[in-house]
Amino acid sequence: MKLLPLSCVLHALSIVHAFRYDHLVEHVNSHQDQYVQALREWVSVESDSSDVSKRAELHRMMEMTADKLRAMGGNVTLVDIGEQQLPNGEMLALPKVVTAQFISDPLKTTVCVYGHVDVQPGKLEDGWATEPYNLTEINGNMHGRGTSDNKAPVLAWIHAVEAYQALNIELPVNVKFIIEGMEETGSNGLDAMVVAQRDTFLLDVDYIIISDCGWLSLRPALTYGTRGNCYFSAEIEGAKQDLHSGVYGGTVIEPMTDLIGILDTLISPSGKILIPGIREAVDPLTDEEWKTYQDIEFDMENYKNKLGVTELMYNNKVDLLAHMWRYPTVSIHGIEGAFSAPGTKTVIPAKVAAKFSIRQVPSMDPEVVKKQVTEYLEAAFARRKSPNKLKVTMVIGAKPWLANTQHVLYEAGKKAVKRVFNVEPDMIREGGTIPVARTFQDVTGKGIIMMPIGGFDDGMHSQNEKISRYNYLEGTKLFIAYLHEVSQIQKSRV
Repeated sequence: MKLLPLSCVLHALSIVHAFRYDHLVEHVNSHQDQYVQALREWVSVESDSSDVSKRAELHRMMEMTADKLRAMGGNVTLVDIGEQQLPNGEMLALPKVVTAQFISDPLKTTVCVYGHVDVQPGKLEDGWATEPYNLTEINGNMHGRGTSDNKAPVLAWIHAVEAYQALNIELPVNVKFIIEGMEETGSNGLDAMVVAQRDTFLLDVDYIIISDCGWLSLRPALTYGTRGNCYFSAEIEGAKQDLHSGVYGGTVIEPMTDLIGILDTLISPSGKILIPGIREAVDPLTDEEWKTYQDIEFDMENYKNKLGVTELMYNNKVDLLAHMWRYPTVSIHGIEGAFSAPGTKTVIPAKVAAKFSIRQVPSMDPEVVKKQVTEYLEAAFARRKSPNKLKVTMVIGAKPWLANTQHVLYEAGKKAVKRVFNVEPDMIREGGTIPVARTFQDVTGKGIIMMPIGGFDDGMHSQNEKISRYNYLEGTKLFIAYLHEVSQIQKSRV
């Protein structure tokens, strides 16, 4: 049996005795108004990464994040990740990625927390009940664009570190941050940065934590998988300019008609994907998975009511969760070039482009999906014998991610949830995509956990996005407890 130095044993024991959870909780409770004010300030920044006219606001958001971490004594760097090329050929600077480090004790485990502070678009005229960039609290829910996705979770991690500092309690682990500003548009430039930092900033990282997702119900959850995202544009071009439908209708083959026709071949009314090779690539549902889904707390009637629909695609919990998490889906998002403004306009668009995506699962590869979709649509278009021109482009090819739920990170997560919420967490997957998770996994080989604090009804990406004050504060306590539990992984190795 190999004996470790006494200093290591004493160091591990000191971590156990130093954990003053009740004091840390009291600090969080007494500082909740300051935490809400910090969120209010961050939400007021229109850090919409999809709107290039808001790029200055995005740069400001990254600077605010860096300033916050510097003020806490973190070793902060703003990493330049280059430029992006706009459709018109113009080059635009990407927002710098914020990295930070708090303490660097070689005897301690090192965790790296990933998050993002860019947001989806938000406009009052889109159906918001409150101003999207003015944090508004109603019945304990704090509404504003980016609250749940992902500004409050990032701040909760920062507040967790701050709480230890404020009480002069040594952090039980070394904590690093990677916070980006382009997640909502595919994390441009981040993959290259992760590769470049593999042997420097990420070299001593033991575990990576992501809190960019939400619970499935009122029960806290730990997330162990996400789907990928293959996002496509299918463009059809006809005449050299838009045409008057009264003058030219009936004389030309209209691009919009062609586009609707080929889109209709993608998926059946029952949700079956019709592209050959997609469904065949999916791993079958195992008995163990079936039981896991069956045991998850999930109310289908509440789910329907929340969505405002009368019928779902599937009528039992297991099928619905499986198709939400571990089967691919096709979604058609919109048509560019089509008339969509109020009023009437009798025009035949000369060029239209459909935007659609396929959420793919771990056994699927984006490059293979790209080939399958392109060849399938080209064949469907050829059968129409149209003189128009079709161009299919895959805009995003983000890979799925899946973790081992038996990993020590998840055991520590269960203990932290039990301490804070006094329940066992649901073990869930996420239907959306967090591109960097797979990148971290492939590049670093480190253990990764997703630890959400967002509510099931937060409306991420939707109108009236919110996070509850309860989830924000209890989430901060969860992160405080989790840092302690992760430090015990090191102790168990000793």
